[in-house]
Amino acid sequence: MNASASALSNRSLVDIDRDHLIHSVTSFRGHELHGAIVLESGKGMWLTDAEGNRLLDAFAGLWCVNVGYGQDSIVEAAAEQMRKLPYATGYFHFASEPVIRLAGELTAAAPEGLDHVFFTQGGSDAVDSAIRYIVHYWNAAGKPSKKHFIALEWGYHGSSSLGAGLTALGNFHRNFDLPRPWQHHIASPYQYRHPQGDDDAAVIASTVAALEAKVAELGADNVAAFCCEPIQGSGGVIVPPRGWLKALREACTRLGILMLVDEVITGFGRTGPLFACLDEGVSPDFMTTAKGLTAGYIPMGAMFMADHVYQTIADAAPAALPIGHGQTYSGHPVAAAVGLEVLRLYREGGLLENGVKVGARFAEHMERIRSHPLVGDVRYRGMLGAIELTPNKAMKATFDASLDIGGRLSKLTYGNGVIVRCFANAVLGFAPALCCTLEEMDTIFERVERSLDQLLDQPEIRAVVALQHA
Repeated sequence: MNASASALSNRSLVDIDRDHLIHSVTSFRGHELHGAIVLESGKGMWLTDAEGNRLLDAFAGLWCVNVGYGQDSIVEAAAEQMRKLPYATGYFHFASEPVIRLAGELTAAAPEGLDHVFFTQGGSDAVDSAIRYIVHYWNAAGKPSKKHFIALEWGYHGSSSLGAGLTALGNFHRNFDLPRPWQHHIASPYQYRHPQGDDDAAVIASTVAALEAKVAELGADNVAAFCCEPIQGSGGVIVPPRGWLKALREACTRLGILMLVDEVITGFGRTGPLFACLDEGVSPDFMTTAKGLTAGYIPMGAMFMADHVYQTIADAAPAALPIGHGQTYSGHPVAAAVGLEVLRLYREGGLLENGVKVGARFAEHMERIRSHPLVGDVRYRGMLGAIELTPNKAMKATFDASLDIGGRLSKLTYGNGVIVRCFANAVLGFAPALCCTLEEMDTIFERVERSLDQLLDQPEIRAVVALQHA
């Protein structure tokens, strides 16, 4: 062992991490002060960290480990494929059996008309691929002026150079020169703080009207597509009323623009059905997925393309002229083998069915916790949801950012042995694995409620609540 390697071996993992590893969506200096939380192992719904703490993961890693940790059949599928054929390019007309089978199974299960799929390494590059193909489509269709994209405030569409502009969260724009001039946003269907939030039809109508107004402002001949999540995940799990997605599909058709539905979070049983679009009979022109596709066991995403788009692109150029979009690891055979086994677990393994059953218990707990003094709103669908906190329920007041409610809750929930997503805007996000048992769901809420009680007992928080009610 050379001197450099020896020096590394004598340092703690936390020190090495602090000095060398750049973490996703993290303050560089903040992480240096905080240090890494090193995870060592996982089984089912449970994680164990390097200090030996057992933690109930109510967020499925990052909305992705839908089948739970430690599924041996997935490991075996990956190992078998690695021994047989660890890599096959998708260039030059090459393919492998797992990726062909996965493409067939996914398009058969997707909303009607999404007959074609391009595989990526994750959700960000799936969205990036969709943007590129949408631009290509309108050029191929002889309408090159259609270049503007419209998305939603609080939306998240990855952090690629293109997708991060459709994302509407400040951290992804600051110092990145985003959004681009062709990227626009309209108001979110955020019912809790919507002026007509108690009227589902009015909330739906407001988004449709906002889309129509933005298209009119830009000119219909200049707008390429509208992009949305069925449920806005990283914006705080904002759940639109039922019928919202279908109304937006109809509006896009009427306005002559394409619809891109981002199901990176909602896909693969998270809201009940395999895809959230199926819940409302919506067939978008493009759909992006990742996360639950391989349940986080290996990187993979997928961009679905409607047949009418495919045919237009295909017919616009000679057969010998390549369409210049591709990735070295698109359709990786090991990732595809994992995807096939994960799909089998959803269906034959009963995980979709269990998610629906335990999702009903999740809903019961969410409704019960509404009565907690700090809870202003709960919103959920299937195994996806959020609790929004307020110091004053009647006024729907917000906590001052200086109180760092997200940071406080992160420490409290971790200390109580449960992992949830603690957003900076005093929202707790939930995305338990579909393998979650009824007893584990009960334990999640027991620990979360204990954390909320402890938060309320902190002098600074109790003082704010008292002042709000003075």
